[in-house]
Amino acid sequence: MICTLANCRFSLAAITVAALLTSLARATEPFPRELVEFTEYQSNPVFSGTSLNTWDHKIRERGYILRHEGKWHLWYTGYTGERSATKSLGYATSDDGLTWKRFPCNPVFDESWTEDVHVVRHEDNFYLVAEGKDDIPHMLTSPDGVNWKSAGRLDVRRVDGSAISPGPYGTPTLFIEKGTWYLFYERRDRGVWLATSRDRKVWTNIQDSPVLDRGPDAYDRHAIALNQVLKYKQRYYCVYHANADPKWKGPWTTCLAVSDDLIHWEKYSENPLIGSDDSSGQLIHDGQRFRLYTAHPDVRVRFSTHPSIGGDSE
Repeated sequence: MICTLANCRFSLAAITVAALLTSLARATEPFPRELVEFTEYQSNPVFSGTSLNTWDHKIRERGYILRHEGKWHLWYTGYTGERSATKSLGYATSDDGLTWKRFPCNPVFDESWTEDVHVVRHEDNFYLVAEGKDDIPHMLTSPDGVNWKSAGRLDVRRVDGSAISPGPYGTPTLFIEKGTWYLFYERRDRGVWLATSRDRKVWTNIQDSPVLDRGPDAYDRHAIALNQVLKYKQRYYCVYHANADPKWKGPWTTCLAVSDDLIHWEKYSENPLIGSDDSSGQLIHDGQRFRLYTAHPDVRVRFSTHPSIGGDSE
């Protein structure tokens, strides 16, 4: 074919249209590559228990990380190593999210059992939800992330306003949007429920059945718990951990799901994202790409292989 100016213009137009269509297709992908393709940091773990005779000889699920005012902040659960030992709240900071420095006055809260923590910042305050003794969740508040005050246990109600049935309701996870607080919680790792609140005093179920259930595939058939919800490209994503073994003897793997309304969730078809025993995951954007942190049994990080814009909110 003889190349003419018209032919060149046609070819350029075709390439531009093809590129636009590809871009639009990627924009509507339920699971964009930047959220599912990661490479492990070679110097893992980046944070762990001291292995010494300290209150945080070991750490356990769930530590939580926030980027705030140019620093990385980590709140973690420490204990002496005995399963029955009281779990206390520790704090560490970092300039890069890789090298961490423990707060010199740790633990920052030890008035009551505080385990499996999740932290959000809202209107100049930090809010922390955690499992207490027997997996009954409670809330702490702080103006600076260091000095914490108890706000009591979380009062969760059924749709009709009656109390939920007795028993544990753990792994509390918060998400805030347009004045509504969303609380995700599990019951004996048999599913994830969702309750909402406007005052943080009473939380009412959206429905009295799980919004994220186990199965049907093998990888999360026997246990499931949600760790984080973030908004990205106008969709909601949750990072959760799961177990395929009926006695929970298998690895606690890290998985991903997407939703358009926080109620109906679609699981990633190639779950788990991490098949090894690294759980309590969360996605954090570092300004260039997402990082996938896991916080149990120590803190590890994986870097997305694709640059991206940041999440809308957390």
